[in-house]
Amino acid sequence: MAVSAWKKGLPGIVLALVLVAAALVYALRPVAEPVAPEAAAPEPVPASPPVAHAPSPPSHTPAPPPVDLTRPPEPVEDENTPKVHPVDLQVIRAKLPDNLYWELAAPTQDPAVLERREAASRHWNELYGKVLSADATVEQIRDYYGHRRKMSEDFITFSEAVLSQYGEVLPERDRGLYELSIDMHRTRLAELPAQEQDALQRREAQERRREAWRQGRQEP
Repeated sequence: MAVSAWKKGLPGIVLALVLVAAALVYALRPVAEPVAPEAAAPEPVPASPPVAHAPSPPSHTPAPPPVDLTRPPEPVEDENTPKVHPVDLQVIRAKLPDNLYWELAAPTQDPAVLERREAASRHWNELYGKVLSADATVEQIRDYYGHRRKMSEDFITFSEAVLSQYGEVLPERDRGLYELSIDMHRTRLAELPAQEQDALQRREAQERRREAWRQGRQEP
C-alpha cells in the first residue's frame, strides 16, 4: 500500500523538482546593467553619395620604331634635340662626295632616289639568295661581299667624319648611335672574310656534286 501511494505521488515530486531548478536558474542569471540614455548607440548617419570622377584617358602612346643600328642615325628632332640639328650634311658631303651613305641612306624625299634604292635593295637581296643556295658564280660571290665590305667601310668613314666635326655638339643619343654604328660595322667587316670563304667552298662543293651527277647520267 505504501509503495502504491509513493508511485501515485511520483509525478508531483518530479514537477516540484523542475520548478525548484527553474527558480534557481532564474535567480542566478546575470543582471544587465541599465544603459544611460546618453550612452545609447547613436543612430547611423547616412553615408554621402560617392563622388564620380572622370576616368583617366587610356594611354595610347605608340612604341618608337626600331632603330637600324647598322646605319648612321638620321637627324631627328625630339625634346632633347635642338630645333636646328647641328650636323650639316652638306659639309660632310663635300669631304666625302663618293661615300655610299649618300646613295643608300642619306635622308631624302626624292622619288627617283627612293626608287633607285629599292631596286638596289632587291638586286642585292636576290644575289644573296643565290650565294646562300650555292647558285652564285665566283664573280657574283666576290661582287656581293665586295659591296658589303665597301658599304661598311663607307658608313664607318661617314660616322667618324660626323663625330670628328660635330661630336662635341651632338645630342648624347645621336652621338651614341654613331659610335654604335661604327662598332657594328667593324664587327661585320671582321666577319666578312670567313663568310666569303664559306660561300666559295659551298659553291665548289655544289659544282662537284653537279659534275658527278652529269658523269653518272652519261655512263651507259
